[in-house]
Amino acid sequence: MLPISALLSPKIYSCHLFLLRLQMARRNLLLLLTFSFHCLSCFSNSEEPFANFFGEPPFSMVAGEEADAPSSSERSSMERLDQLDGRTPSRRVVNVENHGAKGDGTDDKEAFEKAWKEACASHSSVVFLVPEHKRYLLKPVNFSGPCKSDVTVMIKGTLEASPNPSDWDHSDRRHWILFSGIRNLAVGGGGILDGKGQNWWQNSCKINTSQPCIGAPTALTFASCNDLRVEDLRIKDSQQIHVSFEHCTQVEVSRLTITAPKWSPNTDGIHVTSTKNILITQSIIGTGDDCISIVNGSRGVKATEIVCGPGHGISIGSLGAANLEAHVSNVLVENVTLKNTTNGVRIKTWQGGHGYAKNIIFQNIEMHDVHHPIIIDQNYCDSRIPCHEQKSAVAVSHVLYKNIKGTSASEVAVKFNCSRSIWCHKIILQDITLKGDGGVITKSSCNNIKWTKIGKIFPSCP
Repeated sequence: MLPISALLSPKIYSCHLFLLRLQMARRNLLLLLTFSFHCLSCFSNSEEPFANFFGEPPFSMVAGEEADAPSSSERSSMERLDQLDGRTPSRRVVNVENHGAKGDGTDDKEAFEKAWKEACASHSSVVFLVPEHKRYLLKPVNFSGPCKSDVTVMIKGTLEASPNPSDWDHSDRRHWILFSGIRNLAVGGGGILDGKGQNWWQNSCKINTSQPCIGAPTALTFASCNDLRVEDLRIKDSQQIHVSFEHCTQVEVSRLTITAPKWSPNTDGIHVTSTKNILITQSIIGTGDDCISIVNGSRGVKATEIVCGPGHGISIGSLGAANLEAHVSNVLVENVTLKNTTNGVRIKTWQGGHGYAKNIIFQNIEMHDVHHPIIIDQNYCDSRIPCHEQKSAVAVSHVLYKNIKGTSASEVAVKFNCSRSIWCHKIILQDITLKGDGGVITKSSCNNIKWTKIGKIFPSCP
């Protein structure tokens, strides 16, 4: 264990932490997650020496500074989503049924595409409306931008994917509903997206080992979208990932309910890749894979008020597969409840990769019958071919685990399986209590790690 005194340096008084600005507008949070860890090793001699390192709280404004006023586009996005409950004033509405959508089990893709073309070409703010009380069958569809003005997509009914994988034979196999290249987009409405993923799962190589391992569609994808808000939707039984944010900036996600059977393969709830400044909050996720997965190129990610389970927990990674370089930084996961998951809060990297996962906080987390509640695995291997030890690895550092309590379903409640070549370092455990059901004693497994403790830690690394 690395003693605290080794981390303190009286010479480093100029180091400081630039925090992101989190703007509040009534019940809506508009996230400006642009904080930067300017110094990675400055501590004070206070009772909580990590306060200066991570910030207390880590995602508030710098003391004494005022938040910038929201831009006109940001205000518009907030106001439009406040009005998704139907109390919208006189704004133009493009109804998919006016373009021929039937909601009778026949494919409505063409009608949706025509409605989108009209909405996206509007020179004034517009609502793209999917009416309630009907189920609209959609084959793979791409709603692409840029658009002339702000678009609010109000899904009140149910969108159903085709249950036949053959309907993707001549289209993009990795997407069902794709929004791409759109600025100031709002999506919500309280409706349902049903991926009808059962046939895909049964033919997955993880279920049927005689099948080749091939990709399957993500139910709802946002690619290269900026100033984006997604809220109040139910997404169920996706073919693979449920919701994915790819190369997006300034994103707020709230009040999503995402469900799939715990045996459904690769059905991550929310997937974040190459995305910056994203808030995920007030959501319930239970699937067959990670509730939230944060992968390469993501920076400034906050997940709070999440209920996760069943599933594989909340993961950073996997990173560094196929000897690639990967970077994830400035992540806060807090106020989370995990129930009956196969992992709790996890960082997973492949051997042979390069890059880093750093400046990460997991705090105020409840575990209920969770296998491996705290885990760093730098020897991750999700492959039919065994993974051999390599000399390079994605570096894992500056990680804080704070106020994590509850029950572990495995004897090993804390597992740090770090690389022998590039040790995990500056890992901090503060106020951790994880016991087995009924108070059964648990233990830790800690290899190749430099760590510091504050307060009571159970089970503790040697």
